[in-house]
Amino acid sequence: MATLSYATLILNRPQISVVDMKETVAYSSSTEHVSATLPTFRPRHVPDVPEDVDFYMEHLNDPNFDLSKRPQSTGGISSHTFELDQKKRISSSDIDAESQYDSERFSDRYTERAESRNSTAIDFDDESPYPEVRAAVASIDDPTMPVNTFRMWFLGLFFTIAVSGMNQVFSTRYPSVYITGIVAQLIALPFGKGLERILPTTRFKTFGYSWSLNPGPFNIKEHVCITVMANVVVAGAYATDVIATQKIFYNHQVSYAYEILLVLSTQCFGFCLGGILRQFVVWPSSMIWPGALVNSALFNTLHKNYGKSDRGHVSRERFFCYVLIGSFVWYWVPGYLFTGLSMFNWVCWIAPENGVVNTLFGAASGLGMGLFTFDWSMISYIGSPLVTPWWSEMNTAASLVLCFWVLVPILYFTNTWYSKFMPISSYLSFDRTGMPYDPTAIVTNGEFDAEKYLSYSPLYMSTTLAIAYGVAFASFASICVHTFLWFRRDIARRLRSSLKDERDVHSRLMQAYPEVPHWWYLIIGVLSFTFLCIAVEIFPTQLPIWGVVLGFVLAAVLALPVAMIQAITNQHVALQVMHELIIGYLLPGKPVANIIFKTITYIGTNQAVGFAGDLKLGHYMKIPPRTMFMIQVVAAVVSCFVVTGVQDWMFANVVDICTPQQTNGFICPSTNSFATASLIWGGIGPARLFSVGKPYSGLLWFFLVGALAPIPFYFLARRYPLSFWRYINVPVFFAGVGAMPPATGINYASWALTGFIFNYWVRRYHFRWWMRFNYILSAGLDAGVALSMVVIFFCLYYPKGGINLNWWGNTVWMNTKDAMGAPFYILNPGETFGPETWS
Repeated sequence: MATLSYATLILNRPQISVVDMKETVAYSSSTEHVSATLPTFRPRHVPDVPEDVDFYMEHLNDPNFDLSKRPQSTGGISSHTFELDQKKRISSSDIDAESQYDSERFSDRYTERAESRNSTAIDFDDESPYPEVRAAVASIDDPTMPVNTFRMWFLGLFFTIAVSGMNQVFSTRYPSVYITGIVAQLIALPFGKGLERILPTTRFKTFGYSWSLNPGPFNIKEHVCITVMANVVVAGAYATDVIATQKIFYNHQVSYAYEILLVLSTQCFGFCLGGILRQFVVWPSSMIWPGALVNSALFNTLHKNYGKSDRGHVSRERFFCYVLIGSFVWYWVPGYLFTGLSMFNWVCWIAPENGVVNTLFGAASGLGMGLFTFDWSMISYIGSPLVTPWWSEMNTAASLVLCFWVLVPILYFTNTWYSKFMPISSYLSFDRTGMPYDPTAIVTNGEFDAEKYLSYSPLYMSTTLAIAYGVAFASFASICVHTFLWFRRDIARRLRSSLKDERDVHSRLMQAYPEVPHWWYLIIGVLSFTFLCIAVEIFPTQLPIWGVVLGFVLAAVLALPVAMIQAITNQHVALQVMHELIIGYLLPGKPVANIIFKTITYIGTNQAVGFAGDLKLGHYMKIPPRTMFMIQVVAAVVSCFVVTGVQDWMFANVVDICTPQQTNGFICPSTNSFATASLIWGGIGPARLFSVGKPYSGLLWFFLVGALAPIPFYFLARRYPLSFWRYINVPVFFAGVGAMPPATGINYASWALTGFIFNYWVRRYHFRWWMRFNYILSAGLDAGVALSMVVIFFCLYYPKGGINLNWWGNTVWMNTKDAMGAPFYILNPGETFGPETWS
């Protein structure tokens, strides 16, 4: 009997497909089968309790897994060996993506055997047990496909520089548009095919290595790498708002060395955390990352029949083109021709001056109880509803109803916190006259002035903003408790695991490539920490080194639970409010230190989750891990220099930048919000808002609610594993509504309704259609809207003066109390509300 490790079998095959796994048969030299012993795996013997009990408990913390499909006994397995069929070579052009993703070929298999995350199980999976993954990801790989090519680096760096530079410019303008990753994904394909045609195929030899500018057809792996480089930079650098706040609002003269060290350190530290999280959120098959599935489905669609015709039914490629064109054309209606269909506060059209109606049904400053809109950009404002699992959407919808459609109106109409003197929903803070709070009125020489604060006004928040802070407190507590209850054993087990312990098909295919050592990521982390310490020391930021250490530790601790929630539910957990609260108590009266600490912690965790999501995309698309490491590091570093240079150029050349009087709209909306937050949390401080006896002290009870709420649902799910209790996810319940405000109920209601239709009803009753087209539909809608926005912005809004349509369909929604942000009680000039004295 031949004794080979499974990894050896993988590495020795130029092309691998694990669809052809068979039952064990005796080895014979005349057969095409290779028998391999797996000394690190043991068979699961007949248990002394019913096997389905163990099965349910193993998968109970994974709502995406179908517990109704029980495994049959594996007691008949008595050997430590398995057979791996001789694999036939399959070129990438021969992959039948349509039949590969059909559901029927998997339906019987998973009624007999379900995947276990226990790495000691003997049986291996030929396909993912998750329909979402099977619908989007190919289960074969060609390790010989060229990836690290000149074309990939040329186009990757081009999109890195272009996207990061343009988005940095757009981020300072209102109204604006952003170049998203899907735009780069679509444009990169024809660019790559063009280079395939024009670049010479001559081969060169350098230091014994043979290479070519044009190694063959532009392939899917090159395309993935280019898109990942664009995805890394689309959001820009969070620290640029810190620099802008210091320059514009605090009149600090900062050096270029400080700028680049701050940006580099904060952007790259998250990359270190993302790499360390691989064994927890990238390698396990249960971490499906719905966002990565959309990209995977689009990649496979674009490359399956590029330039070819298809017969028999509508191909995914043609379906994507139809959806993209339809989405592009339709967005002109709600986006330009009839904007009332976008801000669809239709009840307010009937009673534009009625305070109660506008408060409840308004889509701008109301609660958005109108339920739906005709604008895909409004529906997908918090993410595509076709991607997020239905149970996650229902948790969020329940939170919307209970927290914002029940609790908020009660507080508002009882005038709690003097709320009737402000709009019910606004991301702005207000002073005692009902006007937006002016942070410059409490600043002297760039520092918080307590005397000016006492003579100006206490700070008031709209009811939805106050509850949003309370919900953020609850989400912080709940995610810690939820992670401990549900995932403590998984985390402990995976601390000792490696990629070779994973029996998921995609993890086994990835064993063909050398993994990135942990110390590579640790070097990035050490350099980031060093750069940041130098930055905060060479400039008087008032942030001590212990604050930097605390920020790094907090970002690292939160990265794992936040990434797990994102990977399973596709819900982003934003915790910057907690970071501002913590440092606001520790370093009161230091606004610059507050925003730097927030940047360290928030962007550290956020970047870790983003990088881990890109690593999962590379895992699905079989990109060599070391190539992924290089492209992510290079894209992150290059973008830091690009955005810093673009920002400095704009400050030097754009007149009146970041002021309301800027004639071309470069008013820096995000920087204004950033500066206001620095004064609220670092200047006024949380002690004046949330401490005992202060106006918003009652919101601290949300910490206790968030900590206790996961416990009963955990025990109910364990007691009734096949009931709906296992779908109740408290962190998603609280964190899912984190975009309120500026999002309103109409965004969430239309999002949840669309998600329920496609991810529950269509998935349940038209499963084959859902498997084939759901993610392609999502990608097509997103791409069409993104391209349409770019065209409308540059052709109609950007030219001097703009071209606007002034008719009833574009003004009816604006002539309402909702659109004007009118409060329920309107003060006369000179009147104020609230106490006469404050501290």
